[in-house]
Amino acid sequence: MRTLPMTLILVALLSGCSESSGPTGGTPQAPEDAGVTPQNPEDAGVTPQNPEDAGVTPQDPEDAGVTPQDPEDAGVPPEEPLPSGPPVPTGPPNVPEFQPAFPGQTRAPAIQSKTAVQVTEIASGFRNPWAIAFLPDQRMLVTEKPTGSLYIVTAQGAKSPAVSGLPPVDGRNQGGLLDVEIGPDYAQSQLIYWTYYEPRQGGNGLAVARAKLVDGAQPRVENVQVIFRMMPTLESTMHAGGRLVFAPDGTLFVTLGERSILAGRAQARDVKSHFGKVVRIHPDGSVPRDNPFVNTEGAKPEIWSVGHRNILSAALDAQKRLWTVEMGPQGGDELNRPEAGKDYGWPTIGYGEEYSGAPIHDSPRGPGMEQPVYYWDPVMSPSGMTIYTGDLFPEWRNNIFIGGLSSQALVRLMMRNDRVVGEERLLTELRARIREVVQGPDGALYLLTDATNGKLLKLTPR
Repeated sequence: MRTLPMTLILVALLSGCSESSGPTGGTPQAPEDAGVTPQNPEDAGVTPQNPEDAGVTPQDPEDAGVTPQDPEDAGVPPEEPLPSGPPVPTGPPNVPEFQPAFPGQTRAPAIQSKTAVQVTEIASGFRNPWAIAFLPDQRMLVTEKPTGSLYIVTAQGAKSPAVSGLPPVDGRNQGGLLDVEIGPDYAQSQLIYWTYYEPRQGGNGLAVARAKLVDGAQPRVENVQVIFRMMPTLESTMHAGGRLVFAPDGTLFVTLGERSILAGRAQARDVKSHFGKVVRIHPDGSVPRDNPFVNTEGAKPEIWSVGHRNILSAALDAQKRLWTVEMGPQGGDELNRPEAGKDYGWPTIGYGEEYSGAPIHDSPRGPGMEQPVYYWDPVMSPSGMTIYTGDLFPEWRNNIFIGGLSSQALVRLMMRNDRVVGEERLLTELRARIREVVQGPDGALYLLTDATNGKLLKLTPR
């Protein structure tokens, strides 16, 4: 198989992805959780993504904090030319003085899918739904954020009564019932796992619970166990993260936010706090012995990586590596591949600014801190993520799909060698905030729209 020399790739990237090729118009984006009571701009849910993960002195693209990937697994056959041309029209950057650390780190060329897409509504009537998880029989678990309700939904759209037995949630603003996943041993254990804002004395915090799902006409959970609690407790209704990803070794990644308010933001790089971290635990909540900070005095042993703002998107790639997308402030949503023990910089470095326009960072780069693989300014407000491996859309294989809230789009990223080489905004005609995107066992994509009458949608070739 023929591989393009890196020099040719760099020339193509420089000619097609330059910052000067960006558009000149654009309207301000809605805050992160439009669909919920207005809140601090930081988490208008849709708010620009976190300028958090900028870090590291500019470097050669090959060495910019991401290991090159075999072209066969990179989403574009090596014999095909790299996309070129102007980026997706998004408007001018909020912080134009912060230039990318390497070519193609932002405003990749706009691309267009060759396959026409059919959108089918499976069910509606959800109040701000947040997550989808498939059961082995292809029914779906669907969470409803502010109410704390969990439903079982058939492929035809029939919805069960709310599953009983879940603990209460703090459903204010960005709080509530968030992600849900089935356990790796579900066929034997019937265990499901979920994240939620747990009400506590003195505030709240993200918690991870698991329980046995008892199916039937009146579904319920039994033997609820809280296996992880974000600490410390803080009075905030924003930025707790909440995505769950099981790794092939059976461990569980949990993404966390820094709680938005300054008291929490200041702890994002502090290993004595869970705020602004990715953590890694066993399914029973115990700590893997090979976690990077297990032997660091005073550190939370669950921590995997530090310096994140608010991660609402996470998925594994074909090599079973973790990728995340996190919310920036006004500018600076970031695509990252969090690695053990690494520092992604928030709030010291990033590519955005406060919603007031005040600066947050002196620079988008700093020693010992990682650069994002890709960033958006203006933001697209990411929530939900999958890396496509199915057969229904061959041209999408190994592409990253991200739900866009303020951007009201399904964002598609074409990848090569762990770099973004093209970007597409799908489903903009729906004018809907996309909260969740998952790949179903049939190879279709399944989405949730974030609204008081939220919908469960299915994408197939037309």
